[in-house]
Amino acid sequence: MIDLLNRIDTWLFLLLNGLHNAWLDELMFRISHKLTWIPLYVFFIVLLIRKYKLRIFWILVFVVILITLSDQLSVLMKNLFQRLRPCHNDELDLLIHTVKGKCGGKYGFVSSHASNTFALAVFLIPFLKSYWKGFSFSLIFWAALVSYSRIYLGVHYPGDILCGALLGVATGITLVKVYNFTSGYLARPK
Repeated sequence: MIDLLNRIDTWLFLLLNGLHNAWLDELMFRISHKLTWIPLYVFFIVLLIRKYKLRIFWILVFVVILITLSDQLSVLMKNLFQRLRPCHNDELDLLIHTVKGKCGGKYGFVSSHASNTFALAVFLIPFLKSYWKGFSFSLIFWAALVSYSRIYLGVHYPGDILCGALLGVATGITLVKVYNFTSGYLARPK
């Protein structure tokens, strides 16, 4: 069964990774780069400040905990499963399209990009969805786009992305629940 899943994952990876051109190479490289999204993160902070005022401090503390937890869990899983990234798989060497020679660490299961972006998206939805009707969809679309860029760049299989996204969703939901549980305690005057 695992062998069949790996074959399907590799086939789907080669299909998606094979859809490339010079224009998309640059775009996907930028989408995948963490610093590209700093203006978006600042925008989120501004929206949070407008709506939650001084509670922004606790929300940001939870965001730091969220990203740290999501990232470290994904790294733990990489070290536990030790599944080579496609760009480190010698059997796929001549079939993979990579961009700017970037490959990342040796192992790729699960994708930290997928885990972190989906964790942040899911965590922020309850706080910011009231700003506009499509906000929830926009956040999930953003996380999916960043995640897809990792397949396009040849550094993750679709299974790495799917499992990373599931890890991120679970982490995001858990931290929202923990925030909601503790928010009453955090808001009490001492």
